[in-house]
Amino acid sequence: MPENTTPYTVAIGRRKTASARVRITPADKTSVTVNGMDAADYFKTKERGSITFDALNLEEVTGTFQVSAKVQGGGLNAQAQAIRMGIARALTKSEDTLRKPLKAAGFLKRDPRAVERKKPGLLKARKRPSWSKR
Repeated sequence: MPENTTPYTVAIGRRKTASARVRITPADKTSVTVNGMDAADYFKTKERGSITFDALNLEEVTGTFQVSAKVQGGGLNAQAQAIRMGIARALTKSEDTLRKPLKAAGFLKRDPRAVERKKPGLLKARKRPSWSKR
């Protein structure tokens, strides 16, 4: 059986309705590209930008990586968390010893919360029309 000769690792991360396809490649300098833009330019705020780098900033992660992510759906916060999960999954694929610290940090757990569907006869998912006696 031939060895894996691809120079990159691919993984998928999801959060709410956002899904991210992440590709990590060993590189000289760490950089994150989201939908063809730099992560700082795409997310604009430091909080969302730092969420994407969380998995790469653990002490156990050694080396530098070039991260390319294609993300769609959801809001910017969900997209940032989906990218973080995709990076964490790709790191565990490339190196098995990283699974334990990434799991302890909570980066491999998918947050399953999503918007509840609207039910018939109701105004929203649970909001009812106001009742009047007459």
